[in-house]
Amino acid sequence: MQYEVVEGDLLSQSVEAIVNPWNRNTIPWRLLLPQGVSGAIKRRAGTEPFQELQAYGRLALGAAVLTTAGRLPFRKIIHVAGINDFWQASERSIRLSVGNAIRLAEREGIASLALPLIGAGSGSFSPDKSLDAIKAELDQMESRVKVSIVVYREIK
Repeated sequence: MQYEVVEGDLLSQSVEAIVNPWNRNTIPWRLLLPQGVSGAIKRRAGTEPFQELQAYGRLALGAAVLTTAGRLPFRKIIHVAGINDFWQASERSIRLSVGNAIRLAEREGIASLALPLIGAGSGSFSPDKSLDAIKAELDQMESRVKVSIVVYREIK
């Protein structure tokens, strides 16, 4: 499987869908103050994707679910349960999230996907280790989905 690592803003990528590193959907989204990627998505997309996400109920660790993109210019958002109930990411939760996101993108006919460093924000996981886990999972997969791993870099 081919992928690229790019620096920039996840929400500025030219792809069909993006990945939102989410939690297990245990706490209703209205009670959360999304940070990082989820916060940026909520500010720019609006609440519609998060309302749709709530309908899925509690997610298994590493699960991937699909919503619309709200006001964002993407076809869809894939939300992954990359952190556990204690708000911690692990190599396992990251790899499960990546694999399930790619398989969901394939089933939905999504040709290009951008994903951030899952677990490196609220999940308290090292950005370097998150990148390594993402690459390790992608290296063992076969897929036609074009993947961009986005290492956040604020555009000034």
